[in-house]
Amino acid sequence: MIIAFQFALFALVAISFILIVGVPVILASPEGWSNTKNIVFSGASLWILLVFMVGILNSLIA
Repeated sequence: MIIAFQFALFALVAISFILIVGVPVILASPEGWSNTKNIVFSGASLWILLVFMVGILNSLIA
């Protein structure tokens, strides 16, 4: 169970870093938002899912 928690936490940190760097780059590029908004929304949805998963796994471990 601890391995799953650590993997989920690592994935959350990695997705957070990718979104922090990627979203401003997408918004700054010309015509970037209209072409890649589905990717941004998918990344945000994955981030929300990982937040809940880390919270649930943390409650099971502690």
